Amino acid sequence: MEIFKTISEIRKYVKQERRAGKTIGFVPTMGYLHQGHLTLMKEAKKDNDIVIVSIFVNPTQFGPTEDYEQYPRNLEYDATLAKEVGVDIILAPEVEEVYLKGAVTTVRVDGLTDRLCGASRAGHFDGVCTIVSKLFNIVNPDKAYFGQKDAQQVLVIKKMVADLNFDLEIITVSIVREADGLAMSSRNKYLNQKEREAALVLYRSLQLAEQLVAAGETDAKLIKEEIIKLINQEPLAKIDYVEIVNQDNLEDINKIQGEILIALAVYIGETRLIDNLMLELKC
Repeated sequence: MEIFKTISEIRKYVKQERRAGKTIGFVPTMGYLHQGHLTLMKEAKKDNDIVIVSIFVNPTQFGPTEDYEQYPRNLEYDATLAKEVGVDIILAPEVEEVYLKGAVTTVRVDGLTDRLCGASRAGHFDGVCTIVSKLFNIVNPDKAYFGQKDAQQVLVIKKMVADLNFDLEIITVSIVREADGLAMSSRNKYLNQKEREAALVLYRSLQLAEQLVAAGETDAKLIKEEIIKLINQEPLAKIDYVEIVNQDNLEDINKIQGEILIALAVYIGETRLIDNLMLELKC
């Protein structure tokens, strides 16, 4: 496995592999890898000849009061894990390599980015779309892999890929959870022991919603109220949002039917965590 720091290096490598007829799978990350990331890499390895992983903490998707400077970074640790699952190349550029001085271009997907995480993180998805489009242009993959935990992000990126005619396939991989149900996240590192225990309220609330639906409840407002009630019982939890929406367009729904997304963002102490549940019910 090699680590490239420049765009010219990765482009030269990709051209060589393309000439040899090899397919390329790409996993964009911000590093501090966990089993969720590694699952994406394993899926990419199964589907492609070459797997490229980017490790880049993207400044443009962080707000002014968010944790860009504190976001965990450990390239040596990440490289060890990536090599173990068969990654061929890590692309780990500096910010100045990716964002040229004087750059004024931003990629924005309207509509889908205004709700859920976009409502409380102004400009976040502009930063996501800009960096992902840059990376797609640099790496030129056949397939790119994203986790369902960031369900809104996946939907936004799929829309961007379709609208801008990117010639690649977006693969969504199911949420990877700890043994007790907590969705894996690099930000879990921020949690102390009490906060780690408190964070389980996200998964428990989604389980409650699933149980209500399985019992025949179809009133989305009632289910949302029950989720909020459960989360509010946890003293360390502060709700950012709880939403039940259509999977395709993130529009609110009144009745549980078709393909729905139950999405949560909750602060546990100072740490903002997200989780979600996708359900499909016959009309």
